[in-house]
Amino acid sequence: MKKNSKIWLVITGVLFIVLGVVCICNPAEALFSMAWLIGCFTLFAGISKLVFGLRTQNFLPNNGTRVLMGVIDIIFGLFFLANSIFVAASLPYMFAFWIVFEGISQFISAFDYKKMGFPGWWGVMLFGIAGAVLGFFALKYPEASGMTLSTLFGCGLVLMGITHLIGFFGIRKMEKRVGDVKTAVREAIES
Repeated sequence: MKKNSKIWLVITGVLFIVLGVVCICNPAEALFSMAWLIGCFTLFAGISKLVFGLRTQNFLPNNGTRVLMGVIDIIFGLFFLANSIFVAASLPYMFAFWIVFEGISQFISAFDYKKMGFPGWWGVMLFGIAGAVLGFFALKYPEASGMTLSTLFGCGLVLMGITHLIGFFGIRKMEKRVGDVKTAVREAIES
């Protein structure tokens, strides 16, 4: 896999973690003052997911979910940027749906990692489930305070970031295995 393709997975993971930590550290302001910044992060994360998904189609068989989540993230990002006042008021609902869909996407992606032989696939699956559960929790209790929802969203974003980083390391490990096999084959042919 091309080196610059993997970097998008790391960038997305780091952005999710940074955004999650910001929400956790500033829960009172997160719903109102962060609407524009969240739009920027979401738009960039969507673009990076879309690029990663399109560049890795041949390596990851169920890559359609990554491409779909990239497109959904781009749509959400553009919407957040264009309607920041409305977004601040409805952010708890929109983020809850987004985290549910992202969690489901990570759950599905875990089976790609399992097929590749990555031993940490179950971690991606568990974090995907945890993200979806946090999203459903936020949908079920929309009357909860903005601080609580910001913290839940922040935790969900951190979980999504961790799953992206786990995926990056899984791909690196797979590439090392492929390189080892190539070396062994080359040595066997030369001897």
